[in-house]
Amino acid sequence: MSDPLLVAEGIHKTYHMGRVNLHVLRGCDMQVQPGEFVAIMGKSGSGKSTLLHILGALDVPQEGQVRFGGAPIFAPPRRRWFYATALDVCSAYERRRIQFRRFAFGFVFQSYHLLPELNVLENVRLARMVGTSTLAWPGRRHDACSDAAAILEHVGLGARLKHRPSELSGGERQRVAIARALVHHPKILFADEPTGNLDAQAGADLMSLLKELHGSGQTIVMVTHDPGIATQADRTLLLRDGRLGPA
Repeated sequence: MSDPLLVAEGIHKTYHMGRVNLHVLRGCDMQVQPGEFVAIMGKSGSGKSTLLHILGALDVPQEGQVRFGGAPIFAPPRRRWFYATALDVCSAYERRRIQFRRFAFGFVFQSYHLLPELNVLENVRLARMVGTSTLAWPGRRHDACSDAAAILEHVGLGARLKHRPSELSGGERQRVAIARALVHHPKILFADEPTGNLDAQAGADLMSLLKELHGSGQTIVMVTHDPGIATQADRTLLLRDGRLGPA
C-alpha cells in the first residue's frame, strides 16, 4: 500500500459559547489513501462538517495535527491562530495553509455559494483568479477560461456557460460548484453534504458524477448523514461522541 495522502492525528476541537464549552471533536484519527473515496457519517450536530473543515485547512484544531503528503498543515499548538487576521501573511504556517486551500484542496458545500451576479463560466473561472496577481492575470485569463469551460463541459453544463445561478436547477448549481472546486485540479475534493439540498433524482445524478470523478483517480472525502449515499464510497467512518470509528 502507498503512503497515505492525508493523515489526521488526535484532532480536538472545542467551541466556547459564553459560559459553555462545546467539545465537538475528542481525538479523531484517520488516513486517506491516494485515489480513495471516504465517507464520514454522523448525526446532525455530531461535528462532521467541523472535522471536514479541519481536514481541508478551513478551520484550526486546538490539538492534533493534519498532514498532507507528509507535511503538517497547522502550526504547533502554541503558535496556532484560530481567527483569520490581516497578519496571516506574516506567518509562514498560515501562508502554507492558504496555499493548501488554493492549490491542493477543492471544496463542495451543501449550499452552493455561487455569486449571483456572475454567470456559470465566471463563477468557475473565479477559482483560478484567486492567488493570481493583477499584473499576471491578463496573461493567464485565456487559459483559465478554457479550463473552466472544459470542466463545465465535463460535468454536463457546456450549454449553460452564460447562465446565471438563478437560471439553474439545484442539481445544476451543485455541478457548477463541483466544477469550481475542480478547475485548479485539486489533490483532494472535500464534499460537505453535497446532496443535502437536492431532490432524489438530482442527488443520484450528482453521486454518479462523484463516482465518475473517483473512477478517474480523484481522491474524495465526503460527509453525509445518509447511509445510502455513504455506501457509494470505498470506505465509511462513523463520527460518534467526538471520535471516529468504523461504520
